[in-house]
Amino acid sequence: MQFDVYLVIGLILLVLSLPAIIGAISENRAPRAAAILLLAGGGLLVLALTGKPGGYTIEQIPQAFARVIGHYIL
Repeated sequence: MQFDVYLVIGLILLVLSLPAIIGAISENRAPRAAAILLLAGGGLLVLALTGKPGGYTIEQIPQAFARVIGHYIL
């Protein structure tokens, strides 16, 4: 379950970094916040993929989201 949380948070941070990168580049400023989001999300994603024995497959990612949401939200 711990690695599921790392995976979900990492993917969310990576997705949030994309609009931040686009916004920073379109306004001609350095994407500092986007770079921090990108590094944090990538680090959590690598931690989740290497920490779980056997890693994750593409089919397991929605299941990981459902487990995390079910555990913390419901």
